[in-house]
Amino acid sequence: MAFADLHSHTLASDGTQAPSENVRLAAEAGLAAMAVTDHDTVAGLTEAIEAGRKYGITVVPGVEISTVHEGKDIHVLGYWIDYTNELFLSRLAEMRRVRDRRNELLLAKLQELGVHITMEDVQESLLVSKKAEETIGRPHIADAMVRKGYVSSMKEAFDRYLAQGAAAYVNTPRIEPAVGVRWVLEAGGTPVLAHPGLYEQDDLIPLLKSVGLVGLEAYHSDHTPEQEAHYVRLAEEHGLLVTAGSDFHGERGGVVFHAPIGARKIDASVVERLFERRGAQSSDENS
Repeated sequence: MAFADLHSHTLASDGTQAPSENVRLAAEAGLAAMAVTDHDTVAGLTEAIEAGRKYGITVVPGVEISTVHEGKDIHVLGYWIDYTNELFLSRLAEMRRVRDRRNELLLAKLQELGVHITMEDVQESLLVSKKAEETIGRPHIADAMVRKGYVSSMKEAFDRYLAQGAAAYVNTPRIEPAVGVRWVLEAGGTPVLAHPGLYEQDDLIPLLKSVGLVGLEAYHSDHTPEQEAHYVRLAEEHGLLVTAGSDFHGERGGVVFHAPIGARKIDASVVERLFERRGAQSSDENS
């Protein structure tokens, strides 16, 4: 069988490796296909697709859109998007501006808690300088906290300060998941709900299906076996495709986040099915 890992991050967002390196690792893992799904940016896709030709692996152009529902972060994956679509690019740029504001508020809250980290510290801890179309996220802030000795590990940074419900967590107003689904469809792509087990808001699934959601990422590195089985069942009940992703972010401090490429994978035939359900086709089915 041929397999695909449909969730990975690169230096364009909060991963630690160049897009081409992710593709190389996917090829080494024996995958037939993989997706690059950086947070609110498509800056790494051209390099990844070119590397796919070199390594003989299908690279699905993707993105992970940050949304909020009832105060909780919800992520919408988009596959087979037209990553040159000007409207979509402008929408992602606005999402990055919201993310920048979130980072400012988070750093201010850390200062109040006695953790004196500035954006200059975060910039200094980056593996490469960020371009305007790339994103800075909480893992970059966590890196700076480790480097300055406020915490001993990325995990401690998130557990104590950065994760939802932790001391410095902030959440700025963002679009609803249904809007994220619509954006993906309007960019000619196929929307999938990322790692639903992390939200435990299963009532969202029929709501998002009604506006064009095509799949659930049932197999994810942070899901338990019970959660994976649960979301496979829900996908079947709602007529949704099942996808899988490692959510690979590279290595920090000798620890791979969340898991190596290929740690979660699905039959590569789902790649073609995602392609067939993209954009107008999905919208027509739900109109």
